[in-house]
Amino acid sequence: MQITDDLIKLLNILPLSIRHSVEQHPQRDALIEVVMDLGRRPEARFPGRAEYLSETPVSQADINDCIARVGDFGGDNRAGIEQTLHRISALRNRRGEIIGLTCRVGRAIFGTIGMIRDLVESGRSILMLGRPGVGKTTALREIARVLADELEKRVVIIDTSNEIAGDGDVPHPAIGRARRMQVARPELQHQVMIEAVENHMPEVIVIDEIGTELEALAARTIAERGVQLVGTAHGNRLENLVKNPTLSDLIGGIQSVTLGDEEARRRGSQKSVLERKAPPTFDIAVEMLERQRWVVHEHVAETIDSLLRGRLPNPQVRTVSETGKVVITHELSSAAPGAPAGPDRPSLTPVRSPFSQFASRGSATDDRSTNRGRAPRGWRSAGQMRPLSSQRQPELSSEEQQFERLLDQSLQDFTVHETNISFQHESLDGNALEETREGLPRLGPNGEDLLYIYPYAVSRQQLEQIVQTLNLPVVLTKDIDNADAVLALRSHVKNHSKLRQIAKARQIPIHTIKASTIPQIARGLRRMLDIDDPNVPDASDLGLFSQSGSDDEIEALEEARLAVEQIVIPKGQPVELLPRSATVRKMQHELVEHYHLKSRSFGEEPNRRLRIYPA
Repeated sequence: MQITDDLIKLLNILPLSIRHSVEQHPQRDALIEVVMDLGRRPEARFPGRAEYLSETPVSQADINDCIARVGDFGGDNRAGIEQTLHRISALRNRRGEIIGLTCRVGRAIFGTIGMIRDLVESGRSILMLGRPGVGKTTALREIARVLADELEKRVVIIDTSNEIAGDGDVPHPAIGRARRMQVARPELQHQVMIEAVENHMPEVIVIDEIGTELEALAARTIAERGVQLVGTAHGNRLENLVKNPTLSDLIGGIQSVTLGDEEARRRGSQKSVLERKAPPTFDIAVEMLERQRWVVHEHVAETIDSLLRGRLPNPQVRTVSETGKVVITHELSSAAPGAPAGPDRPSLTPVRSPFSQFASRGSATDDRSTNRGRAPRGWRSAGQMRPLSSQRQPELSSEEQQFERLLDQSLQDFTVHETNISFQHESLDGNALEETREGLPRLGPNGEDLLYIYPYAVSRQQLEQIVQTLNLPVVLTKDIDNADAVLALRSHVKNHSKLRQIAKARQIPIHTIKASTIPQIARGLRRMLDIDDPNVPDASDLGLFSQSGSDDEIEALEEARLAVEQIVIPKGQPVELLPRSATVRKMQHELVEHYHLKSRSFGEEPNRRLRIYPA
């Protein structure tokens, strides 16, 4: 990177004693700003620390001497030094007299946007977010120069406080061939933005500090006219804009909508939800967490929709290595939305399959063997029993009759010890559970906690196939006393009061599925293990849906998967697949159901084929 700061011009406006102290300082090149407040010692600020420059307090004469050497202060109480990027901001008393100065060093850093150069060249609008001092304006200045000089675009900078292109009528060379429009008063910035589009025919408009509703509306007007926007806004992350009613229009605006009963059930949410009103003004958002660590949201619309539905996005994290190379990773957070894991909320992990998250469970200690006297934790505490209306029981099959006999036997044991259980079930902890599972393994091959499942009216063969294929930490048990949870068909549970009664007494959660199909069982297991949002389709293992695993079956399933992921979901368009046999079409139907979509077969054999419809 090449750095230009013209530091000597800033030092020339300072009082002589302060100037000498800064010139002799060993870290002069890292100086951020010099602060001069009336009656206090002058202070120099560097990254991470501050130092006093003199033992003599600043006098009014010192402040007046500085004011005389800089330009006029505008309505935003800022002034500058002609043809430099330095900024001098004023503190005033109630009479309007200047009693303090902040002399900020302005630097032009060429090459600072190497991390997002591909995004700049894409022609899409970019919004830069970050705390003060992280380098937003420096990056904005370099983006303007690259677009104007290297990509040869018509670039106009809306320079409200003369911070991007410097003070004076001649702009600083750091913006290259880009043109600069100055703003007479800060409250007129939105008018100058519109004027730039109407009068100067730009291809790109660069705006610093979008902070009002009028400026946000002006930005949307510009974007709708086909002009690329590059700007900054107040806020550290995208979540700040979602919660900011003034600037939320930059990311599409937020509105409350009421869903129908069927849609609310499909989403598994309340009927009143928040949704995005319109397409975002900016296509890309860059969160500048540090100078060399930026979080990139390449599709702002998808990120905002995920946040509003309570899901964490998976953005890119771009950093610069010691050798100067750009390193791109992905941000995966195990924290719930709104519950930061650290100062920047996310944790960085390599991108991996949702099912590989089981490997991390082995690092935790076994709560059931170490936490005596605590509330139930782990798998058992995750389930909640809900009251179900009692209905007339249908005729039972031979398998169900055998299950009834086992339940009756368990119920007799339960009745004998009913008094003890009534006192113990409220304080049942993990250790009591272990006493009923003596001699059974507690940890899986990778050290993860095992989940013991009692299946009821669910195909045991399909369960074993899914557990084996996905390598899940699940053990199927035939004894309900050893179970952590029950997986059952919803229609059977509603009519089985004894099962609900025993499960409630033993604090065993019952998880239900609509049908005993592979997609439904796999989704139910993921929900029980809490490894993924059941409403979000993941990268499917096609081997789950294939019966023989032949190349023809895998090819047909891959065709259906690509159609869903590349056309139906992103574009909202129906797709027609190639003709297949009835057996293969059934597998394709199950795969489509996995994505919460509808499909139908049509045509006559041997040309009968699938149509997939958007949600």
